[in-house]
Amino acid sequence: MFDRDRMSEELRTLKVDVTRLLSTAGEEMFESSKDRAEALADQIRAALTELGETVEEEQEQLQSLIADRPITSLASAFALGVVVGFMLRRH
Repeated sequence: MFDRDRMSEELRTLKVDVTRLLSTAGEEMFESSKDRAEALADQIRAALTELGETVEEEQEQLQSLIADRPITSLASAFALGVVVGFMLRRH
């Protein structure tokens, strides 16, 4: 009625099947995560490239503004330094 060897063999077979399924599912999840990470990395690269271009344009504008008005730029930098100095002194 109860075949212990047969039951043991069935359990081993079940263990192998479950291990194989979990391995396959893990590999699929890894590949999916890898694809998502690569897509996110591409988006970050694109955003950083765009940010770099924007910063470069702003830097050029700032340099031309300073070159056009050197005295005003120097006075503004001095005033900003004084304000920051007072703020740091209070804390």
